[in-house]
Amino acid sequence: MKFTGRLISASVMACSAICGSAHAQDYPNKLVKFIVTYPAGGSSDVMARIIGQKLTEFWGQVVLVESRPGADGSIGMEYAARQPADGYTFLLGNFGPVVAKPLLAKVSYDWQKDFSPVSRITNSANILVVPASLPVKNTRELIALAKKRPGELSYGTSGPGSMSHFAGEMFKRLAEVNMITVPYKGNALAITDIMGGQITTMFSDALPAMQAMRTGKLRALAVTSEKRWPFTPELPTLAEEGIQGFAAVNWWGILFPAGVPRTIIDKVNADLVKALAAQDVKSKLGELGVETVSSTPEQFGQFMASEAARWGKLVKEANLRVEP
Repeated sequence: MKFTGRLISASVMACSAICGSAHAQDYPNKLVKFIVTYPAGGSSDVMARIIGQKLTEFWGQVVLVESRPGADGSIGMEYAARQPADGYTFLLGNFGPVVAKPLLAKVSYDWQKDFSPVSRITNSANILVVPASLPVKNTRELIALAKKRPGELSYGTSGPGSMSHFAGEMFKRLAEVNMITVPYKGNALAITDIMGGQITTMFSDALPAMQAMRTGKLRALAVTSEKRWPFTPELPTLAEEGIQGFAAVNWWGILFPAGVPRTIIDKVNADLVKALAAQDVKSKLGELGVETVSSTPEQFGQFMASEAARWGKLVKEANLRVEP
């Protein structure tokens, strides 16, 4: 009986491997859904359409971008987690809903249990901006003003758990300043208010910041990356401005619902790497202020785990919480 059991087990394993390989060989043979957790027209949506179009060219099958916004990205995450594990739905996940939101509030999904990582695809620094009317020319002067007027200056965020929120909290702790947090429903609304002088500063997403800088109503002081950002090489890092240890870079990556065959994951990973290396994709993503990266599924999983540990420490130290 034990021998028979081993034969059955071996047969099942062999069948799984063969079936998985067969699935990958003809994958995809129908429309593929690409879930985005933010509203249509935003950076994530545009990013998904650029990459989805390139995959459509590779596969000869339509990659349909589907926006599922709400609750700081949680609604799209929950929706994607419930999709069939057949490889025909994948998700554009990013820092906010994947790592930050679960640290701040109870959510119904767990990226480690409910999703299979495929590859990280892009990074983007945030840009520290102030109204042009504010009498500071650099980050050191902003810190001096904040210390002179504790509890009076404010910083806007694009929502709880966004990189702008976490970067602001890191700034407060490392620069040892007391500033008021003002959450917005999206980056654009915060940028409008900062140009109007309603709030003092913000760690803005790169694209809206770069667009607003051209109006002359907004002044950029620094970038949140460890090294100078290639799209704004004139801006210093916060470390260069005296805030040692500051690094807060937003990121995006592709996730499948858990249970998708490894052969399909590997195929999509390989095609993503090829798509991200294409010059037209690099150029279009560069216009959004993001740089392309790629990784193995294992590297992406390890990266997300390290991000959760790193930012979880900040959440605990700063006692950050938000309502679900």
